[in-house]
Amino acid sequence: MVQEIAFAKINLALHVRRRREDGYHELETLFAFVDAGDVLGVEPADQDMVRVVGEFAEGLDDPRDNLVAKALAMLPHDSGLSITLEKKLPVAAGLGGGSADAGAVFRIVREAHGLPDDWRDRAAALGADVPACVESRTCIGRGTGTELEPADDSLAGTPVLLVNPRMPLSTGPVFKAWDGTDRGPMPAGDARTIALEGRNDLEGPAIALCPPVAGVLAALRGTSPFLARMSGSGATCFALFDDEAARDQAAARIAADHPGWWQMRGKLR
Repeated sequence: MVQEIAFAKINLALHVRRRREDGYHELETLFAFVDAGDVLGVEPADQDMVRVVGEFAEGLDDPRDNLVAKALAMLPHDSGLSITLEKKLPVAAGLGGGSADAGAVFRIVREAHGLPDDWRDRAAALGADVPACVESRTCIGRGTGTELEPADDSLAGTPVLLVNPRMPLSTGPVFKAWDGTDRGPMPAGDARTIALEGRNDLEGPAIALCPPVAGVLAALRGTSPFLARMSGSGATCFALFDDEAARDQAAARIAADHPGWWQMRGKLR
């Protein structure tokens, strides 16, 4: 069995500029990826199959209708693939879990069979985060998040701690609760500068819908990271540290103070 990690996506900055006539929102975001996430095990099979296991497997209402199955059906490949998805990331958590899973399928098929020339369009059809998740490298996203630009890797290797209060938070209601105020463009510069000087315009709406997010942010900021912020539309928040020891001390402290919260440690890719 071959394994592929579906690297957790975080938004180091997320600036919402306006509502579009098509119902989507114009965004500017800095995507980054953690070296941990869901795990996909892949074996050859007579026909395509998808099985979901793991702590958060029950969060997927219909395993046959998740983004792994949809990505597999969308991509041409010469033989069947049996994929076992171990859901380690919470669902509806701002980590692009489904998009990351789909991105992993694209990499699996690329390695075994190659990808069609229009793979970016196919990825975008599955979700705005999916094109970025295919490469899973730090990049800038504009438009709905599908217009990608390269970004430097100045934060690669940075220790990161992810924390979620174990409360799902759907993307749609959070965007709907955004007040429509354009608070300005994402700053220019390297990834560290953008992260430190940027913001997440969805933090306020997310906290209004899910107040425990504020508690997670306060707990993370109390561990003295150089940055703590909510990812995407929440409810997961992240903290970046200068070294692994500081991250691990923060993880231990939060686990002791809030044993019911989910957390994951890693480094930025």
